[in-house]
Amino acid sequence: MPYSSRVAEWAAAAGNMASDILQSGTEGRRHGGTWFVGVDALPNATDGSIGGVPLDGAWRAVIEAPMYWHRAQLSVIFPGYPQQDVDESSAAHRYRRDRDAAHVDGLVPKGADKRRHLREPHGFIAGFPLDDVAASPLVVWPGSHHIMRAAFADAFAGIPTKQWPTVDVTDAYRAARSSVFETCQRTPLRAAPGEVILLHRHLLHGIAPWAHTQETRPRRMAYFRPLVDLADWL
Repeated sequence: MPYSSRVAEWAAAAGNMASDILQSGTEGRRHGGTWFVGVDALPNATDGSIGGVPLDGAWRAVIEAPMYWHRAQLSVIFPGYPQQDVDESSAAHRYRRDRDAAHVDGLVPKGADKRRHLREPHGFIAGFPLDDVAASPLVVWPGSHHIMRAAFADAFAGIPTKQWPTVDVTDAYRAARSSVFETCQRTPLRAAPGEVILLHRHLLHGIAPWAHTQETRPRRMAYFRPLVDLADWL
């Protein structure tokens, strides 16, 4: 979504909060300290406001706002992303490095085999840049949401909605993901404070490796992923 002064005001307030959070320590950083995951890290109010600044702008006209806004994720990418953690397999690191760790949110991997189940049915993903760093941008595959949705529809066909979280969708998910890589164009998305990135809940997306060797500032984003009823997710 294009620049909005109202969004820029919110991003500035969130950026100030983010600076305080990052100064408090390095706990929660992964991949050799190059990514602060920051789930639920921003202390916004349930109406989305932060530091008294409302979560507002024209972008709200194209989403169905939740009854309340959860605490936003503060995702921070540092120079050198991604490094390999000591407990991370080489295959997992290569996928993060070469395929941007492309994924669909809400399919929570469990166990050593990373089997995936729908445990967090998000309505949409809204990303707010907190600074103008262009390195290591968000990456999407336009059109991938159609392929992924079709795969999920097949996986859940004939199964009562309330049982969907028990269904192992790993194989269907991986096959659909491979199809996306073959048929959809990898597209980096760069945005600045005051803009909003809205993603369809089924869209395959990830984070590009850090390529701007002269940039020393981290790239900070705030993300909202409100939950919806299972019946509305598909």
